[in-house]
Amino acid sequence: MRWEGRRESENVEDRRHMRAGPMIAGGGGIVTLIIIVAAMVLGINPQQFMANLPQGVPNDPAAQVEAPPEDDEQTKQLKSFVSVVLADTEDVWNELFRAQVGKPYQEPKLVLFSDSVNSACGQASAAVGPFYCPGDSNVYLDLTFFEEMRAKFKAPGDFAMAYVIAHEVGHHVQNLLGLSMEVQKQQQQASKVEANNLSVRLELQADFLAGVFAHHAQRTKEIMERGDIEEATNAAQQIGDDTLQRRMGAGRVQPDAFTHGSSAQRVRWFSKGLKSGNLEELNQLFELPYDKL
Repeated sequence: MRWEGRRESENVEDRRHMRAGPMIAGGGGIVTLIIIVAAMVLGINPQQFMANLPQGVPNDPAAQVEAPPEDDEQTKQLKSFVSVVLADTEDVWNELFRAQVGKPYQEPKLVLFSDSVNSACGQASAAVGPFYCPGDSNVYLDLTFFEEMRAKFKAPGDFAMAYVIAHEVGHHVQNLLGLSMEVQKQQQQASKVEANNLSVRLELQADFLAGVFAHHAQRTKEIMERGDIEEATNAAQQIGDDTLQRRMGAGRVQPDAFTHGSSAQRVRWFSKGLKSGNLEELNQLFELPYDKL
């Protein structure tokens, strides 16, 4: 991915020197990976679980401030990369909201943390992976997740990392458009299977939005290099619900427990967004029969 020498976002907040205090917050945050796996194994819908937690306070005074970390050159470069990708999402979504949505885009913050963090959606461990919290409009990321992507999930590459960030920013776009709240309302009146199906649609929509971002970033900045699309689609493949279930040794794939979609579905909808870049296709996911996703 071509990213060096371009604008870095001013909306990156580094909390890696802050240790999270006791959990005092809750909400409807959409978290990934470990919570995905727990949901698949236990049959729990993570969005419904988070929605039942009490609303809390994002900047917990109980958090303890430690000395800022001394970054090596690799970490400095990774922070710079994350800031550039976030800036690219800002440029794309500011343009698309102005041209197609008809209202200003509200840029999210990306919070870097280590080990655990307090948000308006509660205290989260780094084990949950990157997540978006609609309560404070922040994307949360522990940079060590990218090494986990490479080593544990076999999804290396800078464009794979950009896909992950773009997916979480996609949840922010859904929040701004009122889509997340509408799905949560429907889930409250749905069965467990139906609620999981709605979660899958919402997550695939975020994958589609990640593809839309990549389409327009390539159109305006030519960010892609040879192999980048393969890196992103491989990442989508490796974190599909069926692939994660097999990796956990669950014995068999349990589609009724999916919350984010199968590997094939995640690749398909990211690719659709990448090919078309068309926001008018956004609601197709909620119009198609579930078995046609």
